[in-house]
Amino acid sequence: MGKLFNKQTPYITVLLIALNILYFLYLEFLGSTEQVSLMIEHGAMYTPLILEQGEYYRLLTSVFMHFGISHLANNMLMLFVLGERLERMLGKAKYLILYLFCGIGANVISMLWSMSDHDLTVGAGASGAVFGVVGSLFVVIAKHHGRLEDLSISRMAVMIIISLYYGFSSSGVDNVAHVGGLLLGVILTLLLYRRLKALPR
Repeated sequence: MGKLFNKQTPYITVLLIALNILYFLYLEFLGSTEQVSLMIEHGAMYTPLILEQGEYYRLLTSVFMHFGISHLANNMLMLFVLGERLERMLGKAKYLILYLFCGIGANVISMLWSMSDHDLTVGAGASGAVFGVVGSLFVVIAKHHGRLEDLSISRMAVMIIISLYYGFSSSGVDNVAHVGGLLLGVILTLLLYRRLKALPR
């Protein structure tokens, strides 16, 4: 039991994935996660309700909501692959703070952009937070001389380019949240995590 549960076990990543899946299943039980009215009713991003009704909780709850199984699967797969590595390098508390900060921050940036563009669409998804993880891990790898385990700075750069290209070439994707989360992950890591621990042997 001690070997199974130790400091290296990615508790936070597992918890975040579990919360996303459980909330998705709950919403599917109620109706369909592709039904806009249901998503709004249960916490999705919608600027008028946030600003006019003061429902600021949506900036957080929407981070754990997804439109359909493919939306959920894509975000959780990336979080599973990259999240546990970042969690080990930053530590559980800092990793959780970064994840939530990037998710909420990406929503705020998206909301401000939608207001200036008069595009008041309904939004949901962990993409902003996940892109924050990607941006943070990019900085961590750079601080380890361009390589961390089987990840390299060039591989991460290609992953970022492909992910952004896929978003911009697809419809119904909140690219502003993606870019916002990515930049927030980079900036927060540069500011707060300058001295990272050496790679464990």
